[in-house]
This record gives sequence, C-alpha cells and structure tokens, in this order.
Amino acid sequence: MLNILSLFVGLLVLLLTLVGFIPFLGWLNWLTIPMGIVGLALGALSSSNMGRNLNLILIIVCAIRLFLGGGII
Repeated sequence: MLNILSLFVGLLVLLLTLVGFIPFLGWLNWLTIPMGIVGLALGALSSSNMGRNLNLILIIVCAIRLFLGGGII
C-alpha cells in the first residue's frame, strides 16, 4: 500500500518536474523536491523499492535542474 502511495506521489512529482523544465518555471522544482522527499520516505517504508527509486531519481533530476538554472530560472 505504501509503495502504491509512493508511486502516486512520484507520478505527481514527475508531472510537476516536466512543467518545471519550461524556462522561467524552474522555481517549481523548489516545490517538487520536498514532495519527492515525502514520496521517498513512503517508498522506504514499503516492502518494494520501485516507488523509492522513482522518487530518488526525480529528486536528483530536480536538483540538477535547479543547479543549472541558478536556483530560480
């Protein structure tokens, strides 16, 4: 059950991350990283690790996007 919830949070973060790749919407990644951490925690509590891995990859992608954009753009 926790893995399904983690995957749901991961898919929501994925959609918001895709929107955050549009120029001048990079600030959206500041919202998606904490959401990804919540999904990562839920995935860590579950017996499966698919949701955890999805959220971990999304957190890394958002952090790289913020780094390349200077934190805002």
